[in-house]
Amino acid sequence: MNITLTGSLGNISLPLAQQLISKGHTVTVVSHSPERASAITAIQAIPAIGSVDDPGFLREAFKGADAVYTMIPPGFQATDIRQYMRSVGDGYANAIADNGVKYVVNLSSVGAHLPDGPGPAGANHYVEARLNELTDTHVLHLRPGMFYTNFFGSIPMIKQQHIIGNNFDAGVNMVLTHPRDIAAIAAEALDTLSFTGKHIRYIGHEITGGEVAAVLGKAIGQPDLAWIGFSDNDLLYGMMQNGLTEQMAQVYVIEIGVALREGNLLDSYREHRSSAAGSIHSFHHFAEEFAAVYLQGVE
Repeated sequence: MNITLTGSLGNISLPLAQQLISKGHTVTVVSHSPERASAITAIQAIPAIGSVDDPGFLREAFKGADAVYTMIPPGFQATDIRQYMRSVGDGYANAIADNGVKYVVNLSSVGAHLPDGPGPAGANHYVEARLNELTDTHVLHLRPGMFYTNFFGSIPMIKQQHIIGNNFDAGVNMVLTHPRDIAAIAAEALDTLSFTGKHIRYIGHEITGGEVAAVLGKAIGQPDLAWIGFSDNDLLYGMMQNGLTEQMAQVYVIEIGVALREGNLLDSYREHRSSAAGSIHSFHHFAEEFAAVYLQGVE
């Protein structure tokens, strides 16, 4: 089959492309970066270089596809992140309709059941709804939690201050997901095309900040590693000092942390928890990966 993937060669799209190519599919990879073209070709995929917020480019990139994988790249340059996400979602829906694409696997998020959800959740709700309007297209929405790999960004804090944390306390539950688990589920769905209609699949497991600190601390030889609940302002300031824009920090981190504190972000996940993919065991395996990265350069 001909399958088009958005997301360039990211943490999900790269293993997804590799798995589909190994199954004999012809894979086109969308990337905004011309420098990625040679790397895409190197994995025996076809590069489609352009911007996902260009409707004409999307129509061309999706032409001839039996199935597509849609994800919305972070809008680092967007003046309004939520509007950027909605606009890209509109472009995806229109390109899919114009080309008569029959199957879509869409990367959404936990919290997308909320029309006005915090962070990117509300915009993901909008994108899901737009794709669900496609009457002749089967759509599978994947709703993962926060990525394990985000904790790599905590390594400097752990090394310098021997703490880890977010803007919620150690006892607050979150849902975590390994990007590889998303890639594996997306690959199976796109390889078999066994889904029909419009469906939602949750990927991830619940874990508290305190449990995260305990697992990662043990893996790196710091069994007393503490999870600290920072104030919203302190966390925002720290992220901006590290180069994140205020809007990106607010939408992707601060608002999600506030929602986790208030407790309604995970309501729909918990209704479907029994069928969610992923488990706490995979986080213990990730801790080994984390330790290998952490210990690089540590004497």
